[in-house]
Amino acid sequence: MSDNKALTFSTMSEVWCEPVASYRDYLRYEKQYSSHTLEQYDRQLLEVARYFHADKDGWLALNADDIRRFAMSLRAKGLGARTVNLKLSCLRAFFRYLKSYNPFQENPAQYVKGPKFDKPLPRNLDVDQMHQLLDIDDDDPLAIRDKAMMELMYSSGLRISELVNANLADLDLRGGEIRVLGKGNKERIVPVGSKAIAALNAWLKLRIAFVGADDAALFLSKRKTRISIRHVRERMREWGVKQGLSAQVHPHKLRHSFASHVLQSSGDLRAVQELLGHSSLSATQVYTHLDFQHLAKVYDNAHPRAKKQK
Repeated sequence: MSDNKALTFSTMSEVWCEPVASYRDYLRYEKQYSSHTLEQYDRQLLEVARYFHADKDGWLALNADDIRRFAMSLRAKGLGARTVNLKLSCLRAFFRYLKSYNPFQENPAQYVKGPKFDKPLPRNLDVDQMHQLLDIDDDDPLAIRDKAMMELMYSSGLRISELVNANLADLDLRGGEIRVLGKGNKERIVPVGSKAIAALNAWLKLRIAFVGADDAALFLSKRKTRISIRHVRERMREWGVKQGLSAQVHPHKLRHSFASHVLQSSGDLRAVQELLGHSSLSATQVYTHLDFQHLAKVYDNAHPRAKKQK
């Protein structure tokens, strides 16, 4: 088997590069995946192609034993279980796409299981830590903007991509809601809490000074452009330090905190799923481990066969 890292799809034969190019177009135009996600898929598939290109005549020549050998080679390199499973997941999705155009083609990765690993629970800030983070009384325009961003993320459980892509027209402060485009270009409308509304109103009074070429963006940088994901991450990390939090602050942690706090208070997993924009309930169920005692109490009080007899 070959593992020539100098090889790229542009230097490989058509049987390796053309299916990937077609898949890339499918992910970009039909699934509306981000450029970052497309790069991830390209990188994962290129590694597989490099491994097999000298010995196999393209993707359709691979079988389940080949995929198992590839997975074993990854483990032999010392790669962790999570990394191996990520690569196998990418392969399964790619072969599902190929199978849609070749009905008689098997998916060689479908039943190849990766190594088991313990999925870590999402890390979140507790309620007191969130209050500490958001207790910002700085009147600097950038601080006011940053507070509005963090209040909105925590209030509505937004992904960082949803935050930076939000436009002013998506926000309805009177109705207390915002329209966002999630993964797969799926639109949803989520509520915005009173604290976030107050922070957003403060930011909107100052936003005009930041307006430049992209006047549609809800959040803008001092360069008068739409704020970037990288910039948001940097600012939130800085605020975590400024506000004296021992835990590192990053955007996804605010989304985790939103999910766990709403679930702890309501016990309504399905509602949290809708608010987060998860396509399946299994993605939301990880939050049930964060406060199982609370959910058990909800169950005991609510389930007709769990209530104690008087």
